[in-house]
Amino acid sequence: MRCGIRGVTATALVAGLALAATACGGGDGGSAGNSGGELSGTVTFWDTSNDAEKATYRKLAEGFQKEHPKVHVQYVNVPFGDANAKFKNAAGGNSGAPDVMRTEVAWTADFANLGYLAPLDGTPALDKTGDYLPQAVGSTKFKGKTYAAPQVIDTLGLFYNKKLLKDAGVGVPKTFAELTTAAKKIKAKTGATALYLRGDDPYWFLPYLYGEGGKMVDARDKIVQIDDGAGVKAFKTIKDLVDSKAAVTDATDGQENQLKALKDGTVAMAVDGPWDIEGARAGKAFKDKENLGVAPVPAGSKAQGSPQGGWNLSVYAGSKNLQASYAFVKYMSSAKVQQQTTDQLSLLPTRKSVYDVPAVKNNEMVRFFKPAVDGAVQRPWIAEGNSLFEPIKVQMNKVLTGSATPEQAAKATGDAYRKLLKDYK
Repeated sequence: MRCGIRGVTATALVAGLALAATACGGGDGGSAGNSGGELSGTVTFWDTSNDAEKATYRKLAEGFQKEHPKVHVQYVNVPFGDANAKFKNAAGGNSGAPDVMRTEVAWTADFANLGYLAPLDGTPALDKTGDYLPQAVGSTKFKGKTYAAPQVIDTLGLFYNKKLLKDAGVGVPKTFAELTTAAKKIKAKTGATALYLRGDDPYWFLPYLYGEGGKMVDARDKIVQIDDGAGVKAFKTIKDLVDSKAAVTDATDGQENQLKALKDGTVAMAVDGPWDIEGARAGKAFKDKENLGVAPVPAGSKAQGSPQGGWNLSVYAGSKNLQASYAFVKYMSSAKVQQQTTDQLSLLPTRKSVYDVPAVKNNEMVRFFKPAVDGAVQRPWIAEGNSLFEPIKVQMNKVLTGSATPEQAAKATGDAYRKLLKDYK
């Protein structure tokens, strides 16, 4: 699903479910073999998808069992906010880690740096690698080795309620400045607030940063950049949107609150990703599914930009069933399975060939999000990449609550980065 950093409190696994083995069938998944023999044993799969997605991923796992009836797939849905810390605790303690995990793109280098992931180069897990979108491959690499197979790629877009904008007599804003201007008409004509602003998740800060021409860090030259003028302007933008009442925000459960506000029609727009398409359409505001529109994230004063996100499939280095795990990754990242995922969830594939399938090519959300993904900004794929978000989260809260100025927030974030990245200027 979602990109960026979330809460890392470790809680109990939910929806753990051992899938019953079913009859053998043919398919695109292929077979890796166990030293020339038939695959067997157990593969535990931690799936981090959301409530609207998990039933689909469970069925996909069942499909693997149909092709390999001697393999017992133990499917476990792990809440996204818990998954990072849970995996580290299990892998670090050498107890309870899954064989395969659906890892957010920023986690791969971190886990690999800790020695928790098995290199996949030369294994059956990496199949038809030339078919992957080049930008999807970046997050799977660390220090010259490949530690994951790309499964889903995404970015952020502007979800909007077509009826509310029409009733207000405004167009889809191309900049945050236009959005602020349109907000008064939207409120006066419809009673809705223009935008739900995710103040709880620093991943959603990046379009504001990119919109001012900024970056978190320059990983090549090892320079911290977030505390420059662009960073200050980005913090100022989110503060101004809320202070002007063009946006409402939440410092706690923004994921659920934003989606509910959009579904109920109390906000006209929200910055969100393809993982929430089906969730949004389940709301009363979108009984007519055509009422949900998607546009590029509004630009700032300098540029328009949205972060590249997505999900990879990684194998735990301590797995007791590596061959079956490799085969499972191969299957779950295959063109056949990616097409099924797009058909059912409108998530974007990482394989070029899938975009040539008519059903995928004609998917309205794919038609928007594919160009958006092609123009998305890649984050620094460094071991500390995921840790770069927490300082932003802290300072976003301070700015939005008035306990820090944008200048103070940018400086504090930069100071935190230099402590984290010892050799950065």
